[in-house]
Amino acid sequence: MYEAESHTLFVSIMTSQRREYLPTGIERADAIMSGQAFAIYDAPEWLLAITASKLHFVWIAAICGQLKEDYRYSNDLGWNTFPTPDLSQEQQQQLAVSARRILKCRYSHYPKTIAQLYDPDEMPDDLRAVHRDNDELLESMYIGRAFRNDTERLEKLFKLYAAKVKALEAAPKKKRA
Repeated sequence: MYEAESHTLFVSIMTSQRREYLPTGIERADAIMSGQAFAIYDAPEWLLAITASKLHFVWIAAICGQLKEDYRYSNDLGWNTFPTPDLSQEQQQQLAVSARRILKCRYSHYPKTIAQLYDPDEMPDDLRAVHRDNDELLESMYIGRAFRNDTERLEKLFKLYAAKVKALEAAPKKKRA
């Protein structure tokens, strides 16, 4: 069993389709994750900016399954297939700063829970604003601007995914011993 040295990024396995963003966050290294969340141990901060984005949420909604009216996150179907561009060190740093802004804004609303903060009817305006800023930053790394809508987001993601699959199929096969 792996244990985090500094922190753990978590992603909730289930979330309401009413939400605009996937419940995700960073906890201390000694935090105990329940069976209701996936964990990425010692993940770079910039990964939070991706998992907390509208782009990732739209992918999860399209690719992963549902249980009744809720989306069910899958690390195999959702995380492992999510197409990301090759990010420069500068872009990763920009995303890390954006992730910290999201966390700082959440902390400013203590003691509200993630469920309260991400209730679409009650989400604080400043939290919604930092998420929109994060979305614009990340999306500019994909197409140089914010996407117009979810359809455009999915079209780009599926094109990137298809290109990665094609590249994998074209790669020489390794011989097994």
